Amino acid sequence: MSPTDPTSPAEPAAPSTATRLARLLDRSAVALRDALAAGELSAREVTQAALDAAAAHEDLGAFALLDAEGALARADALDAARRHLHDDVPASLHGLPLAVKDLTDVAGMPTRHGSALLADAPPAAQDDPLVARLRQAGTVVLGKTTVPEFGLDSYSETLVGPPARNPLDPTRTPGGSSGGSAAAVAAGILPFAPGSDGGGSIRIPAAACGLVGLKPGRGTVPTDEAADTVRTLTVSGPLAHTVEDAALLLDVLTHPEGFGGRMLADVRRAAEARRAGAPHAGVRVGLSTASPFPPAVEVSLARPALAALTRAGALLEAGGHMVEPFSPYYGERYHEDFRTVWTSGLLRAPLPPDAEERVGAVAASFLRSARAAGPEETAAAVERLEGWAENVRAQFASVDVVMTPVLATAPPEVGHFLALPPEENYAAQCAFTPYTSMVNVLGLPAVSVPVDRDGAGLSWSVHLIGRPGDEGRLLQLAAHLELLLAG
Repeated sequence: MSPTDPTSPAEPAAPSTATRLARLLDRSAVALRDALAAGELSAREVTQAALDAAAAHEDLGAFALLDAEGALARADALDAARRHLHDDVPASLHGLPLAVKDLTDVAGMPTRHGSALLADAPPAAQDDPLVARLRQAGTVVLGKTTVPEFGLDSYSETLVGPPARNPLDPTRTPGGSSGGSAAAVAAGILPFAPGSDGGGSIRIPAAACGLVGLKPGRGTVPTDEAADTVRTLTVSGPLAHTVEDAALLLDVLTHPEGFGGRMLADVRRAAEARRAGAPHAGVRVGLSTASPFPPAVEVSLARPALAALTRAGALLEAGGHMVEPFSPYYGERYHEDFRTVWTSGLLRAPLPPDAEERVGAVAASFLRSARAAGPEETAAAVERLEGWAENVRAQFASVDVVMTPVLATAPPEVGHFLALPPEENYAAQCAFTPYTSMVNVLGLPAVSVPVDRDGAGLSWSVHLIGRPGDEGRLLQLAAHLELLLAG
């Protein structure tokens, strides 16, 4: 038979872009890491697939900046180094692509903080310590992801670029401020991503996009600001599809002398034991819908938020954990004091004197209120929040883990918050995310775990809050919940 004979076997068609992306990227970060380490995939192949995926999903607005040339050059360098390693073990995240928020310095890229004020910022001279650690682990940084102005908001829309959109429903926000990062992970562009969380900025977009999002406790990640005070609200942590993937990235972020892999190993051992039916020590879980924002902000939970909480509680109880109602007392000043401390962070930023006239309405409002508060009122708010945190941590210590919803309502449509006057905007954000900021004030670790999908395909999550230094137990409990949800 000749090659043109219609009865001849057809030549295999070249795989489409969609097929190639699925083959390379539709797997867990752990599986992708293993394939790269084994030499089954090259860093260039995976990096190119991620860049192609970013182009295919450009309408999501996940990226504020892509550096395709730099990413491919980095991937080629990693592949060349890998060929010379012979029997040595490659770096722990060798060849894995990721991106960082446009709040974090990456050498050679501008850091614009989502603000027109910094639209002409020069390229950073050096990497932020977080980025340096990720590069040491062998990652390929594709670029910067979309953030709200100065990372202030629980949605990721700016006046200097397209808004980030939710892959589950592109008419809706993916949350913020790690919204661009969450959109990139949820869309399958990235296997995982580092985020930062000062009031829920990892957990909010994780819940909005159906991901696992971990906020470590204050002081856990060595590259974060070291001061142990309620002024130090922001920490770094992972956004991922699975608990194992989150543990993999957390190991790199937290291990001070290398990449030991302890968190991932512990999560895997616990999961394997539970699959085998081995007995395990139950965790005492306090189930709560109380928020510290009332009476200043009315909090009303959507039915799917309550349903996800109820389902997670029932599954954990059936899985051998002790689940009981939990009703902490938060007092009535939290909203006011948190707002004072939250906005005061802007005064520590190197902003020009006319910044108020050159930023968006919400940032301008925060600047005005921060300046009006002044150092004495801010110091008093800090002192009250320190006392509040000490009291609430003591209440939380009566259980091992506190479980709440993450979001009170579904992610609003893009433009919803920006259409509101600044004060209404801020109150609406608090009502949307009534459980996250308190954990930053408390300095405790917390993880957002997806539980349900509603009829519209939106995700609903629960929020597991642990004791100081309890990231390992939280991840193991989250992995057990993941296992129970899978049936």
